[in-house]
Amino acid sequence: MQNLEQITRLVCQVAREAGSYIRKERAGFSVEKVERKHAHDYVSYVDKGSEQLIVSRLRVIVPETGFITEEGTAKSEGRGQQDDGSTVSPQTAHLVWVVDPLDGTTNFIHGFAPYAVSIALIQGNDILVGVVYDICADECFYAWKGGKAWMNDEPLKVGTSGINDALLCLQLPYNSDAYKPVIIALMQRFYGNVGSIRMIGSAAMALCYVAAGRLDAYAERYIGQWDYMAGALIVQEAGGIVTDYQGSSDFTRGDSVVATNGLIHNVLLDAVQQAQ
Repeated sequence: MQNLEQITRLVCQVAREAGSYIRKERAGFSVEKVERKHAHDYVSYVDKGSEQLIVSRLRVIVPETGFITEEGTAKSEGRGQQDDGSTVSPQTAHLVWVVDPLDGTTNFIHGFAPYAVSIALIQGNDILVGVVYDICADECFYAWKGGKAWMNDEPLKVGTSGINDALLCLQLPYNSDAYKPVIIALMQRFYGNVGSIRMIGSAAMALCYVAAGRLDAYAERYIGQWDYMAGALIVQEAGGIVTDYQGSSDFTRGDSVVATNGLIHNVLLDAVQQAQ
C-alpha cells in the first residue's frame, strides 16, 4: 500500500474540520435536539452533520472506497479528486472507511470531556490508517501501518507501569444487563489492587490514552467497529497490544477490545475471561 502517510495527514485535516464543526455546534447546543437510539444511547443532528461532512471529504481522498459509519449516512462508494485535481491512488481493492463522527455523544450532550472524531481506513482485517481527534483538548492522534503513532507531530509510546501501579479504564457499555456481572467482577478484581480505575465515556479516546501512556490499559465489550478501529492501530503503533476478550489479535470483526501497554495484557485478559 502506497501513500499511507499522505492519506493519514489528509484524514487529520478532515477530522479537525469535523471537530471544528462539532465545537461550534456545542456552543449553542440544546438537549431538546437529542434523539434516543436505544436505552441510554443517544444521537443528535451534530453526529449526523459531522458524519456527512466527513464522508464527503473522505470520498475525495481515496477513490472507490466503501464506508462503515455509525449513523449510516454513507449509502454508496465514492470517487473523487483532491483540490489540486490529483488523486491519491493506492491499491483500492476492498478499502473501507470506518467512521465515528462523534465518539462520546453522551459526554458531548453534557459538556463533559472528552469526545472525539474517529476515522480508520481498513483493507480486509488490516487497519491501514487511524486518526482520532480530541475536540476538547485539540489533540490529533494518528498512525499509519508501519509508521508509528503520533499526537500533534509528537511520537507516542505506551507506558511502563506494572499492574500494581496501573491506571485502568474499565468502560460501561450501553448493554448494561449483559455487562453488569462482568464489570462488577472486574471492579472486585482490580479496585484497591491497581493504581486506580477510570471511566471516561469514549472508547476512541481511551485507546489513544493507552497509546500516549496516560492509561495503562482499557477494556470494553458491546462496542462497534467505529468505536475502536482507529484507536486500536494507534495503540499498536505506539508499542501496545490489542486483542478481543478471547485473546485473539483478529479483533476487527468483533465487539470487544482489550488494549494495554503490553506488560499487563495477560493479567487484564485473564480477568475479563474469568468475569464473562
